[in-house]
Parts: sequence; C-alpha cells; structure tokens
Amino acid sequence: MDVTARVDDWDAMIDINIKGVLYGIAAALPIFRKQGAGHFVNVASTAAHRIVPGMAVYAGTKFAVRAISEGLRQEAGTALRVTVISPGMTRTGFADSMTSPELKAQTQSTMEKMGIPPDAIARAIAFAIEQPSDVDVGEIIVRPTAQS
Repeated sequence: MDVTARVDDWDAMIDINIKGVLYGIAAALPIFRKQGAGHFVNVASTAAHRIVPGMAVYAGTKFAVRAISEGLRQEAGTALRVTVISPGMTRTGFADSMTSPELKAQTQSTMEKMGIPPDAIARAIAFAIEQPSDVDVGEIIVRPTAQS
C-alpha cells in the first residue's frame, strides 16, 4: 500500500475515532449540564490496551478515547458519568473499512473464528447505564475468552 493511502486511512481513523468522540461530547455536554445529569458512553477497543502489528494508529486513536474520557470524568463533576466500553473481537462490519487486503482478510478470519456477538457489548453498556446515579463505571473490557 502506498503512503498516501495510509495517510488517508489515518485521517479517517482520527476523524471517526477521536473527533467523533469530541464532537459528541461538545454536543451533549451543554445539555447534560443544563439538565443536571448525564452519562457519556464512549467506545474504545481492546486495541487501546494491547498493541498488535498493523494496528498502531488505530490503537492510538482508541487510547485517545480512553484518555479523553478519563479527563472528562475528572472534569465533569459529580452529576455526570463517563464510561468507556472496550470491545474485543466482535462480529461486526469493522473489517469492511480496511483498505489493506491482508489486514482485512486476517481480521475477517479472526472475527469468524472467535468474534463475540454485538449484543454482548450492548449488555455491557446497559450494565453501566443501569447503575445508580452516584455510581460511575469507568471502563468495561468485553472480549472473547479465546482472545489474547
């Protein structure tokens, strides 16, 4: 793959994974402050905890989600909650966006072998949201038992 294509991939990851979270916070924070309560649920990845070859930039963007979320939690005050959900290999269309044929094939194969259903992630989000208003679940890592 040429470097220009890689730079385009990196820009897309930054736009979606970092700027998307920041824009979501910017949109919701004034509303949450006005209503006196709110709960941010941001999606990172197990890639933010364990770096693997070929995924460094993606992992960096997901680590940024964790850092932004922790900063928001510390600055938000007692009325707002912040949870980071870090899914592992989940059966989604994630590989469809990959431009590297090798990485795409590898990801699809792994997903087919051990990916967990998306509703496992939904249940983790529901768990965090269902806690009493004075309980803040900071982070949940959800991954297949077979994932290293």
